[in-house]
Amino acid sequence: MNSIANDRNITSRMLGISFNAVLLALWFWLFRPIYPYLTTIFTRQEFRTNQIVLLAVVALIGMQVRKGSFRPNPPALPRLYLPALLLALVGAAAFIAARHKLDINTLSATLFGLATYGFIGLWLRPAYWLRGLPAALLVVGALPFGEHLDTFVGYPLRIATAGLVSRGLASLHVLNPGVDAILVFENSISQVDSPCSGVKSLWTGGLFFLAATWIEARSLNLRWLLAAVAFAFLLLAANLARVTLLVIVGQVLNLRLLAEMLHVPLGVIGFLAACSIGLLLLRWAGSASPPVHLQLDSAQLDPVYPSPFWLAPSLALALLALALLYTPPPVPVSASTPPVWQLPAGLVTNQWPLTQGEWAWLTQESRDVSASRWRFEWRGVHGSLLLIDSVDWRAHHRPERCFTVYGLEVQSSQPDLVAPNFPVRLLTLGLSNQPSVYSAAYWLQSVDQVTADYAARIWDDLAPKPQLWVLVTVLFDEPTDLQSNDARLLFDAVRQSIHSSLAARNPQK
Repeated sequence: MNSIANDRNITSRMLGISFNAVLLALWFWLFRPIYPYLTTIFTRQEFRTNQIVLLAVVALIGMQVRKGSFRPNPPALPRLYLPALLLALVGAAAFIAARHKLDINTLSATLFGLATYGFIGLWLRPAYWLRGLPAALLVVGALPFGEHLDTFVGYPLRIATAGLVSRGLASLHVLNPGVDAILVFENSISQVDSPCSGVKSLWTGGLFFLAATWIEARSLNLRWLLAAVAFAFLLLAANLARVTLLVIVGQVLNLRLLAEMLHVPLGVIGFLAACSIGLLLLRWAGSASPPVHLQLDSAQLDPVYPSPFWLAPSLALALLALALLYTPPPVPVSASTPPVWQLPAGLVTNQWPLTQGEWAWLTQESRDVSASRWRFEWRGVHGSLLLIDSVDWRAHHRPERCFTVYGLEVQSSQPDLVAPNFPVRLLTLGLSNQPSVYSAAYWLQSVDQVTADYAARIWDDLAPKPQLWVLVTVLFDEPTDLQSNDARLLFDAVRQSIHSSLAARNPQK
């Protein structure tokens, strides 16, 4: 009898291992489109901050594994635990839809991380799985959300913040520089990489809040959600106060140097104050019930979920169906006829076609793009003018990336208002051992809008009928005063010429 029982035991274990191996293979095959992106962000130098955050999170997880709170059972069949099952299947289905419709790598990687944690939950005790949810969110939070967070959250947040500051100054009858001037001023003194400035504080603060939740073993309940929302408002309020003070000091009192000196300290003080209050809110949120680690010691409080035999093959079929449903996003067809641009009368130009390699790099993310390039002379100054037009935001790379491809380094970058409603970004470029070799300026332009904010360009694509946009890049052959009258006249002449060309192609505008 013992021999028969042992044989059945071995057969059951082998069957469980086989089913689990098939499920694991199908799972990782389903998410195959995201692996090149994950390899890129966790190996390249520009994502060093994200890599450090990931290493810290992995170290925390390793500590929990050594404590024995993570105990998967490889031979066991998956359990019918609905929260984990729903997270896995809904996350996988959303991943397929997002890859086909949006093709935003960070969103796809987020869905991969969440769905995978749901998948793991089918083999873990529910209490352990729930306790590890903040850790899973921390892993997802290590992804480089910077650009997309700045686009979809930071852009409207900057507009709202500037509007509130402008209205507040107006209500106090203080000199009001206006929303556009506030945006340009704040961007010009911002430390882009500072985690305590603007939308960066939301990302850094979110990681802090999740880490504190996990380390202190706080429950994810309604109080926790309220504490998280209150903490987010504290971060936004700190940023609003920072911008208000900077505008008063730098623009109203005209003490720009002092504003530049105060920028980082104000951000740090506001961020630390918000985190201190957030930690108190978190401890208040966990007071409604005993800490999770005290509940885990009582096995009877952890309900037993069945492992029906039909679940594994059904899950395998569902994953196979989702994997087969995936189709790569459609590749847009390039414009059949390139646009004809009406360049300014005083600008002497010669056509300078793009090379095959340059065109291949330009169209690597979108083929719905046209590009025209010229060498020019303007009032004794020489340079090149590049126009890239498309209705697809992916076709408009940040010019800083283009310059990096050619081995140039961005030495300085600042916004500037050439005229009302005409913001541009001014760049100083150099080589590794030769600073300030070139000067450049760029902006994005549609028939009814001009912006130097890449986020504004992407937001326009969310409209039901996206319009044609042009990325304008002016590169001078030598260091040039980009705020001189001649340079401003050139920028304005190019802007007006492009507007005329776009208006001719869009008569309804």
